[in-house]
Amino acid sequence: MANSAQAKKRARQAEKNRKQNAAQRSMMRTSVKKVVYAVRDGNKEAAETAFKAAVPVLDAMSRKGIIHKNKAARYKSRLNAQIRAL
Repeated sequence: MANSAQAKKRARQAEKNRKQNAAQRSMMRTSVKKVVYAVRDGNKEAAETAFKAAVPVLDAMSRKGIIHKNKAARYKSRLNAQIRAL
C-alpha cells in the first residue's frame, strides 16, 4: 500500500485513468461490433454508416494511446475490406 502522500495521489490517479481507459475501450469495441453485425446481416448501407462512425473513434483511441496506431489501421482496413466484399 502507498505510504507517502505522493504515492497515494498517484494510486488515485491511476485508478481514475484505468476506469476512463476501460470505458473508452468499451465504446471503441461497441462501435466496431456495430460494423461487424451490419456486415454479418448483409446490410451494406448500415455497415457503411457504422464504419463512418467507427473510424473517428478508432483514430481517437490511437491518438490517446489506448490502442496502437497500427491496430487502429488494421481494424479500419479489415472492416473496410469486409464492407467492400458485400
